[in-house]
Amino acid sequence: MADPRISHIELDEATILWRNADIEQERRVAIYDLIEENVFKPCRAFAAGYEGPYRLGLSVHDGRLAMEISDDSGMHLESIVLGLGRFRRPIREYFAICDSYYQAIRKATASEIETIDMARRGVHNEAADMLLERLDGKVETDFATVRRLFTLICVLHIRG
Repeated sequence: MADPRISHIELDEATILWRNADIEQERRVAIYDLIEENVFKPCRAFAAGYEGPYRLGLSVHDGRLAMEISDDSGMHLESIVLGLGRFRRPIREYFAICDSYYQAIRKATASEIETIDMARRGVHNEAADMLLERLDGKVETDFATVRRLFTLICVLHIRG
């Protein structure tokens, strides 16, 4: 029976040089939410007969996102590598707006926090749309899944 979803996700910890408590919380929530509910069907692995669930390893090297896809036992099924050049600006914007959001939570009014949060969601949604486009033909997925994947891609870009 087909089960096209991510059952386990792992970030390349060597890629992540530093993260504060706010970012660590974002990472935990994104991974938890992703595992709880996602749609993830790698086209080549699925066509080759493996119908899920999948283990996903994410890392960033030389400006490229590497997605290592394995079966539930850890046997490698396929790799997907995406150039991240188009994501530089959205990642930078997302970091800046998240920083503003975390500062606002500590001292701003509710309406100011709401305004910043709406802008943060807008940047996040635009980047998720871009990721969905980049995965087209490689992975069948949904918007909620790529939103959470974008959060994790941002975590992998933190340099301190």
